[in-house]
Amino acid sequence: MIDTSFHGAIVFPVPDYGSSERYTRYFIDTEYTGFGSCELISLAIVSEAGIDFYGERTDYDEALCSDFVHAVVLPQLGRIQGCAMPFERLREALRAWLADIPPASRPVLCYDHETDLNLLRFLLAGPLPRGWTLENIAGRCDAKRRAAYFDQHGGEHHALHDARANFYAFAG
Repeated sequence: MIDTSFHGAIVFPVPDYGSSERYTRYFIDTEYTGFGSCELISLAIVSEAGIDFYGERTDYDEALCSDFVHAVVLPQLGRIQGCAMPFERLREALRAWLADIPPASRPVLCYDHETDLNLLRFLLAGPLPRGWTLENIAGRCDAKRRAAYFDQHGGEHHALHDARANFYAFAG
């Protein structure tokens, strides 16, 4: 299923997967304070081409974090050197990373939860760059492969590991 919009705000072209042209999938995951307050904590985008982005915010409001986030997500932060930064710097870093991806590669952002898209859009303060399309992969990832990824690598509920697990489970 292809989702071609952010709640109707902008329409992206739908890729023609029947053609012989190649496209590159990118898998997104985020961590955030909770469903009620939903403030971005970290974001990862993992490419099937091996080009990854990961960043953590240093200026999220910890008081908004749910008990689950306090217990499971926050203890996993700070393990990747150079990835923690304030919101504005994270925005700049993500924009620069996205700008380096050539539109000719026909990038497809794969997501399994709409909240990830909403937080990405908020971080970017707008849509993805021109040429990107969206693909909802919810229900299309092999649960056993996803569990096997976490058994081998750990890190469940860490944005980078979750994005890599989705790629692994989808690619299988």
